[in-house]
Amino acid sequence: VLYQLVVFLQPPPRHSFRLELYGGERLPERCSSVRVVLECTCSRIMGDTFCFLHPSKNNQTAQHSPLLQTLCTGCYLDVEEIACWVQNLVQTAWEHLPQWQHWQLTVVPSSHSCRMLLTGPSEMQLCALLVFAVEQGSP
Repeated sequence: VLYQLVVFLQPPPRHSFRLELYGGERLPERCSSVRVVLECTCSRIMGDTFCFLHPSKNNQTAQHSPLLQTLCTGCYLDVEEIACWVQNLVQTAWEHLPQWQHWQLTVVPSSHSCRMLLTGPSEMQLCALLVFAVEQGSP
């Protein structure tokens, strides 16, 4: 049994995603890039929130975005980094699910998605494919 699930990625606070089409023309989705844009929060009243773009009075340098440092290449989402991160997250979370102790999880390496093979009692197998997406036009 194969399950294909679309996982919509949402930008964390103080970030937004911008879909950029190659050469300004409409091309197949696989040719598109998702740019991570840091948003200024200086003018917003958000308590102790810092701004990624501008230095604060206490800190004379702008803050670095953990998203850009871990899941991006430059300022673009890196699908391979996201796939690796999700694969590690799934493997770690699986160890904390005692109700699934009779099922074996195998994460199948993939550079553009997260593929998981579940083998249960009687050698029953389920395959789940997580495909990552960003909604066009979302904030």
